[in-house]
Amino acid sequence: MLKGKKIVLGITGSIAAYKACLIIRQLIKRGAEVQVVITPAGKEFITPITLSALTSKPVISEFFSQRDGTWHSHVDLGLWADAMLIAPATASTIGKMAHGIADNMLITTYLSMKAPVFVAPAMDLDMYAHQSTQDNLEMLRQRGNHIIEPASGELASHLTGKGRMQEPEEIVATLEEFFYPKDMIDRRVLITSGPTYEKIDPVRFIGNYSSGKMGEALAMECARRGAEVLMVSGPVHHLPQHDNIDITKVESAAEMYDEATRLYPTCTDAILCAAVADFTPETTADEKIKREGDDMILRLNPTRDIAAELGRMKRSGQRLVGFALETNNEASNAREKLQRKNFDFIVLNSLRDENAGFMHDTNKITIISPTSEHQFELKAKSEVARDIVNELVKEV
Repeated sequence: MLKGKKIVLGITGSIAAYKACLIIRQLIKRGAEVQVVITPAGKEFITPITLSALTSKPVISEFFSQRDGTWHSHVDLGLWADAMLIAPATASTIGKMAHGIADNMLITTYLSMKAPVFVAPAMDLDMYAHQSTQDNLEMLRQRGNHIIEPASGELASHLTGKGRMQEPEEIVATLEEFFYPKDMIDRRVLITSGPTYEKIDPVRFIGNYSSGKMGEALAMECARRGAEVLMVSGPVHHLPQHDNIDITKVESAAEMYDEATRLYPTCTDAILCAAVADFTPETTADEKIKREGDDMILRLNPTRDIAAELGRMKRSGQRLVGFALETNNEASNAREKLQRKNFDFIVLNSLRDENAGFMHDTNKITIISPTSEHQFELKAKSEVARDIVNELVKEV
């Protein structure tokens, strides 16, 4: 969501100034254009040459660039930018911002800025905790500035306390979140994700290779776009972290069925991304089954069909999106499933596509609706999630 965005990055005199290089790299990787404005003290920690090499733009530090009267217009910068990020922001700079002390190019640019301003404080714990600093930060908040809170937790406390600047990844993620389109604010989305485990005995189960990465990406995409997300997840190693996401953990197909059918009537949309087991053992042993003889016969019963039941429950105005993982006759099988399950559209994966599907960070999909079929290139699952949600929004 930062592609084409113009970002003014303000750098001040903090030991964390070296992290500005990581911020620049991540912003540019996401398609942003970056103009650095650095204070004289900031140049003591990182050289303008390094910053200029990363941004492909001359670094601005002084009002006058040469002795011939050429000068940098802070007003023009304020009009040019889509956002201003000050990272790291020292206690001194935060105080000057709060009280309008325009004694360097960075502060005058800030005072001329028409775009949103994000501030990432960086200082030792005592300075950060001092009432003067806290008062200044509160003044900035009240004026609409976005404060990116310093890193916290056991590691940060062990190192330098809560004053340690937030990590570059989190800082860039904050900007990305701000620029996300908020086109799902009135939506409540059910997302099923991950595998299910069907117990044979206390230590064995029938399962599959689903990692839940696609479901995680979908949940984050919907949440960032303003939706309330109700996620029902099978056993996975990672779960999305977002204030808009409420997660219910389940293990079996029966548990997922119960939660999905309970929640769907309260939702506007459902995306059924989970790899739900089609069969479950007829009986589950209470104790570990001992090895006896040369073979073992396991009798399986079909699980209840979550997609079919939600398709039956679907009322006017609700959306239902399914997934199909196929190994042959992919498109025809997916179209048949689309009709049979009453989906609005179906997302087709093929196990024949390299680096797509289970366990991978990338995926290659085809979105099939009753009237269209759209093939996509191999992409990161976060980008695939965006394509799917774009289709969901377009369908309304």
